[in-house]
Amino acid sequence: MNEVQLEVAKAYPNDSGRGIARLDPDTLLHLKLSPGDIIEIEGAETTAAKVWRADRQDWNTDTVRIDGFTRQNADVSIGERVTIRKAEAETAEKLTLAPPEEASVQFGSEAAGMVKRQILKRPVVERDIVPVMSSTNHPFMRSPGQAIPLIAVETEPDGVCLVTEETEVELREEPISGFDKTGGGITYEDIGGLEDEIQRVREMVELPMKHPQIFNKLGIEPPQGVLLHGPPGTGKTLLAKAVANETSASFFSIAGPEIISKYYGESEQQLREIFEDAKDDSPSIVFIDELDSIAPKREDVTGEVERRVVAQLLTMMDGLDSRGQVIVIGATNRVDSVDPALRRPGRFDREIEIGVPDETGRKEILQIHSRGMPLSDDVDLNHLADETHGFVGADIESLSKEAAMKALRRYLPEIDLDEEEVPPSLIDRMIVKKGDFRGALNEVEPSAMREVLVELPKITWDDVGGLEQPKQQIKEAVEWPLSSPEKFDRMGVEAPKGVLLYGPPGTGKTLMAKAVANETNANFISVRGPQLLSKWVGESEKAIRQTFRKAQQVSPTVIFFDELDSLAPSRGQEAGTNVSERVVNQLLTELDGLEEMGEVMVIAATNRPDMIDPALIRSGRFDRLVMVGAPDQAGREKILEIHTQDTPLAPDVSLKEIAEITDGYVGSDLESICREAAIEALRDADDAEEVAMSHFRQAIESVRPTITEDLMDYYEGVEEEFRGNANAGRERTGNRLGFQ
Repeated sequence: MNEVQLEVAKAYPNDSGRGIARLDPDTLLHLKLSPGDIIEIEGAETTAAKVWRADRQDWNTDTVRIDGFTRQNADVSIGERVTIRKAEAETAEKLTLAPPEEASVQFGSEAAGMVKRQILKRPVVERDIVPVMSSTNHPFMRSPGQAIPLIAVETEPDGVCLVTEETEVELREEPISGFDKTGGGITYEDIGGLEDEIQRVREMVELPMKHPQIFNKLGIEPPQGVLLHGPPGTGKTLLAKAVANETSASFFSIAGPEIISKYYGESEQQLREIFEDAKDDSPSIVFIDELDSIAPKREDVTGEVERRVVAQLLTMMDGLDSRGQVIVIGATNRVDSVDPALRRPGRFDREIEIGVPDETGRKEILQIHSRGMPLSDDVDLNHLADETHGFVGADIESLSKEAAMKALRRYLPEIDLDEEEVPPSLIDRMIVKKGDFRGALNEVEPSAMREVLVELPKITWDDVGGLEQPKQQIKEAVEWPLSSPEKFDRMGVEAPKGVLLYGPPGTGKTLMAKAVANETNANFISVRGPQLLSKWVGESEKAIRQTFRKAQQVSPTVIFFDELDSLAPSRGQEAGTNVSERVVNQLLTELDGLEEMGEVMVIAATNRPDMIDPALIRSGRFDRLVMVGAPDQAGREKILEIHTQDTPLAPDVSLKEIAEITDGYVGSDLESICREAAIEALRDADDAEEVAMSHFRQAIESVRPTITEDLMDYYEGVEEEFRGNANAGRERTGNRLGFQ
């Protein structure tokens, strides 16, 4: 008989609970299967599933993708091999389903019919878990989109049966004992965007539990503790639950603060009891959530209780070798506050960072959370994943809920709240549209970024008029390293670390920083110089450290320091607090420590470059000094075009002529001229339809140019000085404008 052996992989997010196995076209051909056929899957047990075609990325990989329920039915886990063959499925005459041991359930009168509708055309083998999706009128609710496991207690005939219209479905309310499969719970399909992390945790937790002989052969002790750390909401607890569920190990959860007691010795007693229970029930996993609350650094805490709890935890973890198969998983979002004695090998052997998901991860998480939602065709998850920079799993869940609530509000007027029943026709009509997600995006902020809001500016290079040379320099310094780092690798050089834009006010320095962040599709953290300064010692430096750390977490990131001169003036100039000296020092260390920072670029803007501490402007910190000067005539015309693209202009308006007579005007001045001209037109006639040339002439008279000759001389002097003629320029330029 034709059969193949394939490796089990996790299902696609949308397939969870549908009883589908995905195979690549070659396997389908080899087994003479077409999509929709029934196959037998033989692991430690035998079960059946319906065949569908795998996506292109899975072709020729020798894998079969099945969800957690099917894996449990076949008693295999991800990475193990199963035998697959075509099944001869008979029509099921009768199917009896009952809930697992831990759930006692009341079924409504409609329940059997509803369950049958959901599992029509599904293959079932006796003892299988049959997941039924919970819905609004279901007799027992879990969270929506989560399947409820029922167990197929009896099938007539035996073997692989197919549920059809003729099948009689019977539901029993008493839980069935002796069926050790429980189903339900969190599986790897419920976790999006953490492929590598899941893989690493599985190596540590599943392997020692399922195949201890491997470690015996290598002559090493299996790892005994995993510390998961990362920003809140990224899925640390979820991952621990999924691992426990998939390894079918006993799971003991300790929420840090719960075990602290006011009585002497009781906290330690509770810890000991949990570890002893875990040992009796091994293989087991002890999961400690919020580890930093029960195991803080002992030198930092004043309370005696915490110290004793840390000490007890250390002895419990070191005594683990006699404990057999007990693995400890800790989770914290403040890894630096955990006592260092816990973080040595032998206790928490592995530290795994669960970071902010990237775009592919966000798409997976969106698919998981919108799995049970009726989405309209205009909802594009790829686009949503692209728009949700800096969102963690919990934010995306909240976004999906918010979108569903927005959809519900549209239907509320039609729902009579006094009625017992909501008409089924209305429930069938409900869908979640693109607009609902749009509205939800305005309300849900990324939590990894609450303190330093990262916004992706919607400004492109097309919005920056003129300034061709500075544009080119910034592209080379910022865009190339982020979008095509291989160029620099090929040449064997490192990318520049930072770019300093200097020039007169209003020339578009901030605008260019935003455009570059948008074009590289990077997150954008904007730091206005003065807002970091604090009167408390050490607070300003801390703010800078946190900004850089946040940037690292959600990289690729562009950090933009506006008004750098207020944050990092020359040291040795001020008397008194020397806050700014410490800030400069902190900035210098962060910039020099950038090698490990990965994809973080720093851009700064200033219109007083002579005041900035010279140590910041050396190579290796702000490598590129880009003068953003006054636009030339062609540049001015381009800027005018950008600012008048939505303005109705009269035929006599010549932007070229306006550009000719506005020498010395910078971008912000030209924007003012366009605005003033429109206001002049409205002043002339309330119902004005267009702006005429005369209005522009009046506007030019009322807006004065930013750039004067003195100012231009000063910036030219600075530019000359930065090019290498160092000492000649500094005194001269400073004194000329009375800047000293």
